[in-house]
Amino acid sequence: MKRGIFILFLFIFMILTACSNESNETTATSSKNKDGKTEVIFWHAMSGDLETVLKEIVEEFNQSHPSIEVKPIFQGTYEEALTKFNTVAGTKDAPTIMQTFEVGTKYMIDSGKIQPVQKFIDEENYDTSQWEKNIVNYYTVNGKIYSMPFNSSTPVLIYNKDAFKEAGLDPEKPPMTYSELKDAAKKLTKKQGGQTTQYGFSILNYGWFFEEMLAVQGGLYVNNENGRKGNATEAVFNGEEGLRVFNLIRDMYKEGTFYNVGQNWDDMRAAFQSKKIAMYLDSSAGVKTVIDNAPFEVGVSYLPVPDDVERQGVIIGGASLWMTKDISEKQQKAAWEFMKYLSTPEVQAKWHVKTGYFAINPAAYDEALVKAEWEKYPQLKVTVDQLKQTKSTPATQGALISVFPESRQKVVKAMESLYQGVDSKEALNRAVEETNRALEIANKK
Repeated sequence: MKRGIFILFLFIFMILTACSNESNETTATSSKNKDGKTEVIFWHAMSGDLETVLKEIVEEFNQSHPSIEVKPIFQGTYEEALTKFNTVAGTKDAPTIMQTFEVGTKYMIDSGKIQPVQKFIDEENYDTSQWEKNIVNYYTVNGKIYSMPFNSSTPVLIYNKDAFKEAGLDPEKPPMTYSELKDAAKKLTKKQGGQTTQYGFSILNYGWFFEEMLAVQGGLYVNNENGRKGNATEAVFNGEEGLRVFNLIRDMYKEGTFYNVGQNWDDMRAAFQSKKIAMYLDSSAGVKTVIDNAPFEVGVSYLPVPDDVERQGVIIGGASLWMTKDISEKQQKAAWEFMKYLSTPEVQAKWHVKTGYFAINPAAYDEALVKAEWEKYPQLKVTVDQLKQTKSTPATQGALISVFPESRQKVVKAMESLYQGVDSKEALNRAVEETNRALEIANKK
């Protein structure tokens, strides 16, 4: 009887061992495709022309690396892609590389589902000094680089040079301070029969622009050094710096020189191209497209700052590439090879010229391709100069909070309430209170 039980247990053990081995073999080979190449699944949020350029770069990598195949898969907007990632992180369906917007940084770190690229930087003593410091700073937390910067942008002031000439303004001297901005906007605003046909200035109702106008003054978004010296516990963007921004919008709107363009980027650019607005803030990545589509000469300048405030610089926007944790070592190494390829001067030159995003490797700006492009579009150099002149501080590094997307919506709501006559301080305080509630809930998890 005992011998029979022993044989039965032995039989069950052999079956389980075989199943286990089969499972391990499946896991080991799952990193390879049918052609025997190491497969790198790359989730991204680049659409339209950006996706076309990205696919070209991926194809060139695949051709030059015969043992690796990178598969780029579009996952919708940054928000949609992050939602999808959250449902598959840590499973076999997770991508190898995930593109996430800058405000998703804290969320990705806290997820525990990513492999910091610092691991591979340390293993091969990779020289990160070749990367643009003011871009890498955002993705560096406690001395560790978590993700590889990829598509990076900053805000700039875009203006209609022809409108400047008509208004008697010097098109080579764009406004650099709030008082200069207000004065220029008054001169640029046109009325006809009681209707305003051209407004002086506009800002998209989007939290990113508020964050940038806060940081350029040296203002923090949250406490604990913008969440970089420990978890942020409260929002602080309702201080004097934030109030200056809201007062600027409120005052110019009351004066009739500010156009409420809403929340849609296309609507904002269309308003500029149709001469509905003469100046506005846009992403540096949109500069080339705006120039190509405007029926007038376009100027590009730095973000204006309040009078008597020392300019600190801008926070990097855009997105970076994250490597997932629960994948084979072979896939991680293949993903790292792809990341290194993306950061080469040649690839970055192509990316900068074809998309308008910054080169994360400044050596790209010395490439003949870029020099030729800057001859045609000198405005692109202005965006690069603004970034280079940025001072590295907790303000310009950007805030780290897991509830950033939610907080941005609170700021948008506050911005829009200004057009209904809500007091600047009251609007900001409400956005801070709502952000604090979200932070409190997140920090309890």
